[in-house]
Formats: sequence, C-alpha cells, structure tokens
Amino acid sequence: MAAVADVTDQNFEAEVLQSKLPVIVDFWAEWCGPCQRIAPIVKDLAARYGDQVKVVKMNVDENQNIPAKYCVRSIPLVLAIKDGVVVDQIVGSRPKEAFEALVKKVVA
Repeated sequence: MAAVADVTDQNFEAEVLQSKLPVIVDFWAEWCGPCQRIAPIVKDLAARYGDQVKVVKMNVDENQNIPAKYCVRSIPLVLAIKDGVVVDQIVGSRPKEAFEALVKKVVA
C-alpha cells in the first residue's frame, strides 16, 4: 500500500518531473476546508493505484515557487503529470469518481 508523500519546492523536480511513474499532485493547505474533504480520497487513490501512479501532496503555505510556476490560484488543485507534463487537472472538491477518472487518464 503506497502512502501519499509530501513534496517541496526543493524536491519537486526529482520526485515529480523525473518520476518514472505518472504523478498525481495535490496542492493543499491546512486551513483549506475543501482540501481536508478530498484528503481521504487522495489517500485512497495512493492505496489503490500506488503500483501504477505516485501520489504526492504539496503544502502551498510552505512552498511558493512550484505553486507559482503552475499558476495555483485556487486550492485544492490536483494535477495529473506524466513524463513531466501536466495531462489534466481538477480544481476544488469533487466526487471520488472525478479523481479516479483523472488517475485513469495517466495510467492507461
């Protein structure tokens, strides 16, 4: 069972952009209610698809460079990245099925 890893401005390139697996990146903050609501969904995705996709979280209060590079203006923002390129994204709290569809876009 794969866990959701924390990434930072310092290790984003190595952990996400250079990853052999597709990556789901959850941009979040402690104070963000919708971020807290999707946290169990993100954790479940890591548990269910961990052998096919890497799932990571980035706290936007502790890291400003990467969120600025990806124009993160609203959180939660979940990016699907494959081979270092953003394939799709979800902004805000959505049903679990929306996040599963996002994962399936990068593992297919």
